[in-house]
Amino acid sequence: MRFTGKNAVVTGGASGIGKATALRLAEEGAQVWIGDIDEAGGREIADMSNGKIHFLRTDVMQAGDIQAIMHAVDSAGGLDVVFNNAGAGGSRDPIDKIRPDDWDRTLALLLRSVALGIRYAAPLMIARRERGGGGGAIVNTASIAALQTGAAPTAYSVAKAGVLHLTKMAAADLSRYDIRVNAVCPGFITTNIFTSALGIEGEKLAQANGAINHIAAKAQPLQRAGRAEDIAAAVAYLASADASFVTGTHITVDGGMTIGPRHSWDADVPSLFSSLEAFAG
Repeated sequence: MRFTGKNAVVTGGASGIGKATALRLAEEGAQVWIGDIDEAGGREIADMSNGKIHFLRTDVMQAGDIQAIMHAVDSAGGLDVVFNNAGAGGSRDPIDKIRPDDWDRTLALLLRSVALGIRYAAPLMIARRERGGGGGAIVNTASIAALQTGAAPTAYSVAKAGVLHLTKMAAADLSRYDIRVNAVCPGFITTNIFTSALGIEGEKLAQANGAINHIAAKAQPLQRAGRAEDIAAAVAYLASADASFVTGTHITVDGGMTIGPRHSWDADVPSLFSSLEAFAG
């Protein structure tokens, strides 16, 4: 019960990683406010939570919506934890084909929204501390796409790299107020982000999700599909007092996908060295 007496905001909390994190924080004692544009999904979670989870429609593309949910939680007793998580795949075009408006929308959704989440949460956390309260914890969703090429489209990857540097800058700015800022970098996590990005719906959705689960189990050294709950566990750690000496960094939760090229962990993929061994001697 690491979050007993704490109030938390989770953007993008109606599904996927956000939903799993909202449930995890509530399970550990927090009062959680979900911010999402999915009203049906958000209200369903809130209705099933026995008063532990609340829903407020929030479009993170709108600065006023972000500010409103932060103030709503502050008015309910103070803002302790923020998980800036809302997002989607954005434009899939390469840099030589992407349209300026698509670039702007992707960066606004994935980077600007995180910046504004911090912007509107921090003053409330600072004011509460000045009234005798504790500090605060902010966690941002980045991605392994921030760490390497080939994991996601260009605009998405650049935005997530920006989230990592924003996390460091915000941690530096806010450390004097005992506000910690960290990030989590998910790997191949089986949520609806893939099918949504490709516009897959109806009868094909179940087939696509089955294929994703099969592929995900073989995509990294730990051969099982990554789950939203895996990310929720990392977020809960970073937001808790267990991480009270951790700020300005990130946790990679990817089953080992980024530990090296595939031949370093997959015996069926030859390396350059092993390919040349036939010529040795």
